[in-house]
Amino acid sequence: MKSKQGFSLLEVLVATVVMGIAVTGLIVGLSQSVKNAARLSDYDRVAMLARTKMNDLLLDVNLPFDGSAEGNFDADQTAVPTGWKAVLKPFDLPPNSGPGTPILQQIALEVWWKPPVGGTRRITLEGYRKISIPLVAK
Repeated sequence: MKSKQGFSLLEVLVATVVMGIAVTGLIVGLSQSVKNAARLSDYDRVAMLARTKMNDLLLDVNLPFDGSAEGNFDADQTAVPTGWKAVLKPFDLPPNSGPGTPILQQIALEVWWKPPVGGTRRITLEGYRKISIPLVAK
C-alpha cells in the first residue's frame, strides 16, 4: 500500500493557531518595549536638563543666601511641560561665624515634568558650593 504524503486539515489548523499565539505574544512584547523606550527617553532628557540646571545654579552668584528660586524650561528643550525649584540654605554654619566667613551652601534641586500618561514625575538633585556669608543690611 502506498503511503499518503502531506498534512491533514486538522494539523494545518493546529499549526496556524500555535503560530498565531506566538506572533501575538511577540507583538505585545514589542509594543511594551516601545512604550518603555519612550518613557525612558523622557526620563533621560529631564535628567540631562536637571544636571545642566544644577551646574548653572552652582555657578550663579546672584542666588539668595537662604531662600529658593524656581522656573520652567523652554518648550523647545522638552516635549512635555517641565519646571524646576531650588531650595538654598547654609550647610553646617561654624560657631561664631560672621559676614565674610566661607561656608558651604546646600542646593536642593527638584525638577518635575508631566508625561502624556500618568501624573507628575520628579527628579531630585543635591549639590554644595563654597560661598561667603553676606553682609546683612539693617
